[in-house]
Amino acid sequence: MKILLEIPDNKASSLMDVLSSISYVKAHQITDSKALLIKEIKEAVNEVNLIKAGKKRTRLAEDFLNEL
Repeated sequence: MKILLEIPDNKASSLMDVLSSISYVKAHQITDSKALLIKEIKEAVNEVNLIKAGKKRTRLAEDFLNEL
């Protein structure tokens, strides 16, 4: 299982020490930009799933391009 945690910078070091001391846990730090990318991808996947389930409507690419 993978878990993404958001920890204040001043507390992160001590939590990473605790996690590193547990033999079956692998802990890796990621950048803020990478965390944002992961969040945006999850939101996009969720939106696609809503569209597939018929709970959200799509729009034509032409309409989208005209808005630009």
